Amino acid sequence: MKKLLLFIFILQASIAFTQPNLPTQIADSLWKVWENESLPDTSRLKAILDYAWDGYLFTKPDSAFYYAQLQYDFAQQKGIKSQMANALNTQGVSFAIRGDYSHSVDYYTRSLKIKEETGDKQGIASSLNNIGMIYNDQGDYTKAMDYYSRSLNIYEETEDKYGIATSLNNIGMIFHEQGEYAKALNHYTRSLKIEKEIGNKHGEASSLQNIGKMYHGQGDYVKANDCFNRSLNIYEETGDKRGVANYQSNIMNVYADQGNYTQALDSGKQALQLAQGMGATKITRDAAHSLWQINKKLGRHQQSLEMYELYIASRDSIKSEENQKEIIRQEYKYEYDKQATADSIKAAEEKKVTDAQLAAQEAQLKQEEVQRYTLYGGLGLLFLFGSFMYNRFRVTNKQKGIIQQQKSEVELQKHEAEYQREIVEEKNREITDSITYAKRIQSAILPPQKLVREYLPESFILYKPKDIVAGDFYWMEQVKNTILFAAADCTGHGVPGAMVSVVCNNGLNRSVREYGLRNPGEILDKTRAMVISEFEKSEEEVKDGMDISLCVLDLKMQYLQWAGANNPIWIIRNNELLETKPNKQPIGVVDNPQPFTTHEIELQEGDIIYVFTDGFQDQFGGEKGKKFKPANFKKLLLSISSEPMGKQREVIDETFEQWKGNLEQLDDVCVIGVRITK
Repeated sequence: MKKLLLFIFILQASIAFTQPNLPTQIADSLWKVWENESLPDTSRLKAILDYAWDGYLFTKPDSAFYYAQLQYDFAQQKGIKSQMANALNTQGVSFAIRGDYSHSVDYYTRSLKIKEETGDKQGIASSLNNIGMIYNDQGDYTKAMDYYSRSLNIYEETEDKYGIATSLNNIGMIFHEQGEYAKALNHYTRSLKIEKEIGNKHGEASSLQNIGKMYHGQGDYVKANDCFNRSLNIYEETGDKRGVANYQSNIMNVYADQGNYTQALDSGKQALQLAQGMGATKITRDAAHSLWQINKKLGRHQQSLEMYELYIASRDSIKSEENQKEIIRQEYKYEYDKQATADSIKAAEEKKVTDAQLAAQEAQLKQEEVQRYTLYGGLGLLFLFGSFMYNRFRVTNKQKGIIQQQKSEVELQKHEAEYQREIVEEKNREITDSITYAKRIQSAILPPQKLVREYLPESFILYKPKDIVAGDFYWMEQVKNTILFAAADCTGHGVPGAMVSVVCNNGLNRSVREYGLRNPGEILDKTRAMVISEFEKSEEEVKDGMDISLCVLDLKMQYLQWAGANNPIWIIRNNELLETKPNKQPIGVVDNPQPFTTHEIELQEGDIIYVFTDGFQDQFGGEKGKKFKPANFKKLLLSISSEPMGKQREVIDETFEQWKGNLEQLDDVCVIGVRITK
């Protein structure tokens, strides 16, 4: 029986669910077994199961679903429940691979129910484990832990060591995600021990990788390297090139975190070379992403650009493969529908023949009846009866024609409405998919949380886009002993605002990186010039721009330089809120542009800096549906200024949601808070 236990997920690794199709000869052989009605039912069902799993499941999961349905229908007809459960499990896997978790859980649950009815303990454990993995992927760790634990209990009861090792590994990953490292290590170690006992080299290497990642996350680089190197020995012993590539990618990140960029680059290049040689696009994408960041930190701009371009190309290639799978699914659906239509026409023709035969028989009976009436009633009665029958026949035919015409018109209208609905749904899907993909691109321009935590440990960022993509964004750049950060609000929100935000973000980056500016007023002047230059390329007049509050903070926390375009800066000191006003002009086209003013502010320990966009204070809500307003925002910040920064973010977010209530969010929201500590 096929199980999903072969999916042993390596934490934070990107493993593609792909494998080559079966060789044509083997595939043809399996299909012939399935079609051979003289063979035992169990042999035929096993053949169609292998055909779906080994030939289609990981490359064309929608096709695998179809073949599993053939298996299910035949098994149901023959009353073979175990094979019905296997088919449902295959269909659950096909949905899991496509990321359709709702349908995946539904089919796994149906499979589980049958296994419980038949007392198949191994099958029950497998289904519980599969459902647990779906909840784990969705981040519902409570449910995932429940299913994993139930699966583990059954595996221990049946002494299935392979299943025990898999369940322990999965439970370990949940503890790892939740930061319970001692429990995670305990489960990983127990899983590793069993993998060694049963000689499962791949499972042993996977467990070592997970343990290494846990030590890496804790900053214990010596133990992390030891685990990674032990896994490498196994990968090289078994000839697992993908495993070697993953090792090089992991060890690269360890070297990078240690500041050993030379070795990090060397390992990254090896990972990239292996991944490209195998055509492993996802590993290529991840390795290129890390190499881009490392080269960027080292100031190797040409190499950084090359890796960035490779990262984008491989990322887009993955997206293209996903789109191609959808095209294949649509083509298959078309062929299926066409065959269904042909079968429907054939059935209709057969029905016509049957109706004609019945009509002929009925006519014969009526003829005999007429002959009897002729004998008993005479020619006159026959004439009257014949006239009456003819009249009724003519009226009935006319009524049938009207009814049939009305039915055809209704059916035509129904099909037309369904067709239009499908077009609208497809367009909506395409638009939503495009905007969601745009969100991934926009997210790439935001500073990583690791950078924020590294340089501003006492800080928070509350970022709540109104739509999938946003006009607001937060920006950060570290240069030597200073950290530059800002909250920016571009014209509009949604897709138009997001497009403007990309232009403005690029202007800020170029002002600092290309022109070497550090003074916030000069940065805003230069950014405005570049934004206007970009929009002047359009044949139509573009007046879009950006409001921003930009800080340049000395990392020793001695002083702050600040400049603002329409957005102020607030500093809370000793329970008093100090406000510095911005220049009343945006980053964009204005009638009388003035240079932006740079303000120098002496800082004291305990000061809290707040920069923000206007989305929070302009939100309608409350009992009377009015704006929140700056005055109330100031009161809120003063009331929570003594709280830890993480708690402040939580309170601000909760206040916004409570104020908004059932009303629509008016605009994007971005609030940044930084506490000054010596």
